[in-house]
Amino acid sequence: MKNNLKTYNTFNINAKCKYFFKCSSIEEIRKCLKSEDFLNNSKLIIGEGSNILFKNNFEGFILKPELKGIKILSETSENITLKVYNGEIWDDFAQFCVNHNYYGIENLSLIPGNVGSATFQNIGAYGSEIKDVIVEVETINIQTRKLEYFKRNKCKFDYRSSIFKKKQKYIIISTTFILSKSFQPNLEYSGLRDELKDKINISAENVRNAVIKIRRAKLPNPKEIGNAGSFFKNPIVNNQKFLELKCKFDDLKYYQLPNNEYKIPAGWMIEKCGWKGKQIGNVGTYHKQALIIVNYGKATGNEIFQFSQKIKKSVFDEFGITLEEEVKII
Repeated sequence: MKNNLKTYNTFNINAKCKYFFKCSSIEEIRKCLKSEDFLNNSKLIIGEGSNILFKNNFEGFILKPELKGIKILSETSENITLKVYNGEIWDDFAQFCVNHNYYGIENLSLIPGNVGSATFQNIGAYGSEIKDVIVEVETINIQTRKLEYFKRNKCKFDYRSSIFKKKQKYIIISTTFILSKSFQPNLEYSGLRDELKDKINISAENVRNAVIKIRRAKLPNPKEIGNAGSFFKNPIVNNQKFLELKCKFDDLKYYQLPNNEYKIPAGWMIEKCGWKGKQIGNVGTYHKQALIIVNYGKATGNEIFQFSQKIKKSVFDEFGITLEEEVKII
């Protein structure tokens, strides 16, 4: 076990793996996929490691695709279609779009990771989701090593999920986006509206800067404190469960969704259970946001995992809801 993964996961876990390869082309990926080391071992494809927790060393083969490039595929007076390769850093791409007056992802600014993992996860924030601007995803099938293309309606995008996350049979090579050339601010999120309330003519740059300001104010920087952002998904409950919770908690936080469903903020439930800012050894929840578990020192992956399970049990005991991890546990 010689390949240290500390710089490849934002929890800064000092885990190791048996084999580790970076690939900067389709040819290199294909070469790895047909190698005996890959075929005969457990396999893991990673991006920037911003949504992963290594409980232990990984006794297998880790492949990190790092294809780079942004290409204009087509352009009209209204829209532009861009092909962006998986290794491009997501926030660099968000900045690129604002700089070039391409609109639609400014609300997703400062989300860590690369473009491939953003698509894989169907990232979302402040009233926007990446799926809304995706046209097509180019992948390589891990078994056949052939390129396969998925139009947006075939990607099975869901809340922080996609066909690529569910099946894990594909490596994302590139994502094609369609972005607008006319700007309409998405101010669905009340905190963003409040941040921009004094602006008369709101620009995409204003929105991006406001999102960055909000995120930095309440989220820890992984370069300073080990974390992977939101550890749990916000659970969705049916009407019956919602009414049950509403009767029990006068201060219930929720967002109404279509089909008589409700999203309950996981951070609110965790805080309600007394976990906000709580620390056990080198692990704790962030003092400004209970949904984020942080590595305050030299915590092991298993310590962080065990801490998360204590939170899950508390929430289930209090609310009857089982939290689902947003972070991938390895």
